[in-house]
Amino acid sequence: MKKTILLLTLLLSFSAKSQNLESLLLANNDANLLLENYMSPVMEGMLFSLNNGWYHTAKTHKKLGFDITITANAAIVPNSKKTFQFNESDYQYLTLESGDSNIQTVMGSNNNSKIAVRIPEANNNKITEFTMPDGIGSDVPLNAVPSPMIQASVGLPFSTNISIRYLPKINTDDVKGNLIGFGIKHNLIQYLGPLDKLPLNVAVFGGFTTMTTTYNINEINAQEVDFKLNAFTIQTIASLDFPFITIYGGIGYDKGTSTLKLKGTYNLEYEIKDSNDNVIETISESVTNPINMDFNANGARGTLGVRFSLGFFKIYGDYTFKDYNTISTGIAFSFR
Repeated sequence: MKKTILLLTLLLSFSAKSQNLESLLLANNDANLLLENYMSPVMEGMLFSLNNGWYHTAKTHKKLGFDITITANAAIVPNSKKTFQFNESDYQYLTLESGDSNIQTVMGSNNNSKIAVRIPEANNNKITEFTMPDGIGSDVPLNAVPSPMIQASVGLPFSTNISIRYLPKINTDDVKGNLIGFGIKHNLIQYLGPLDKLPLNVAVFGGFTTMTTTYNINEINAQEVDFKLNAFTIQTIASLDFPFITIYGGIGYDKGTSTLKLKGTYNLEYEIKDSNDNVIETISESVTNPINMDFNANGARGTLGVRFSLGFFKIYGDYTFKDYNTISTGIAFSFR
């Protein structure tokens, strides 16, 4: 879990630690917009990724039957999300000084774009500049956003399962994180008369996952990154369940929201220049809680998968078609 959390939180902590990029924090709303464009593939990818891996059959357990599942999900970032267009008209204080206006996002490749911050003050300007950080897409397998998961499901009366997913808490000096989710699956084949004698199962499923993370940058100035995520999915699923193989699939809808905040006080350095671009002085200024970003991801989804069974041991994999196509694979220990 720690690697997944750091992929999210360290991407924003550069705002406070980078030699030049921290000057973006002077730009208020412009800073939020630019960082939202840069960070969106990771944030949206995580939302889509966490809505996967809930099931590997539509069949429900008998009463008090249960399974324990270990799953790895990976939401593949589409090519359209690896870059974004920098339009100066969208920003009040930012201009492109040099380099490509088609900027690489965090899941893209190397950047050469230099951005200037010019904030009018009396007859002068606060001026500083920074170079956009490179993307890390080439360093991430499949250019995908991962989300490992441990999950347990138990059978209830009326052909219903409840599921709980969980990742062990992280509680170190630098990172604190927690993830938990709940799901419910209800088998519909029981209402379809003689069809319940077939190896076919049909069910409805709903799942909710929430994740919170805090990354400590500097305790002295209360500098930290605060991340919160809520992801929800509702689906109709079906499976053909044979003794050694199960073919399953589902259609439904994913929805998710997340926030990413940079909190604390940050001391920034910038130059004061006159109308002729001459440096008058270099001064420092502090800003507090400079970043507050919101992300949303939602859309239809369709899943196809296969599971192999060796007694109580299962191994499975599936592929989901949606805005961020997602691969899920895992193992399960199932006792009906």
